[in-house]
Amino acid sequence: MATWQTGDVQVNGVRLHYTRTGGSKPPVVLSHGFSDSGLCWTPVAQALEADYDVIMVDARGHGQSDAPVSGYGPIEHAADLRGVIEQLGLTHPAVLGHSMGGSTTFALAGCYPDVPGAVLIEDSAPINISGNNERLAGIHKWIVEIKQKTREEMIATQQANSPNWPPAEFGPWADAKLAMSLNVLNRDQNAPIDWSAILPQISCPALLITADPERGAGVTAERALEMQAQIPQLQVAHIPGAGHNIRREQFAQFITVIQPFLATWAANRTTSGS
Repeated sequence: MATWQTGDVQVNGVRLHYTRTGGSKPPVVLSHGFSDSGLCWTPVAQALEADYDVIMVDARGHGQSDAPVSGYGPIEHAADLRGVIEQLGLTHPAVLGHSMGGSTTFALAGCYPDVPGAVLIEDSAPINISGNNERLAGIHKWIVEIKQKTREEMIATQQANSPNWPPAEFGPWADAKLAMSLNVLNRDQNAPIDWSAILPQISCPALLITADPERGAGVTAERALEMQAQIPQLQVAHIPGAGHNIRREQFAQFITVIQPFLATWAANRTTSGS
């Protein structure tokens, strides 16, 4: 990690920060979930960096990126991610997204199908939360309350709530909450997204990683089937014993699932010369 690169790019009038493992290897872009940051992917990046150039991007309003007043919907996040990929000169990278980052990845692959070479989604199904005032109010309450805690208090609380997370997860998780801007909550004016039109435009290889709804995972088996009907090439891999944070709760299994998918994409990428 000491040799990892950090930098910033200007995209859509916003400065976006990234951390990159580097090397002339196939690029894998990681898109984090709401209230996280790029460095919340650190254990995954460490597991992949021997074979891939891993790029962890801070979404607008998160981590060390700028926090404009607006632009926090999946379409805007996808345009930002496309800009980062272009600014860094990445050719058809694999893109792995969790939660909010999963919606970003779906939107990226559907709106800009020539950009990603493959997409991997960790427990995310596209939904519209704009106009859902009750949900937005609940998110706002949680964020305001958690930002009143110290870093040590955050970590202690999360360790009690998630005792099966690896120790390395808690520091980046707390740091991300402290760094996040409250502007990320400005979603009530976002226009609804027609996902039924966007998802069928996804043409690259795609993998959806699901877990157990009874443990808090958001994507049910039924919803996964609906998504496969819209994205015929979508593979689904279920990891039992985990909730919404699949990689944090079942890290070894998560890596075991994504590595062969990435290896196949990388081999095809080399063969095609892209």
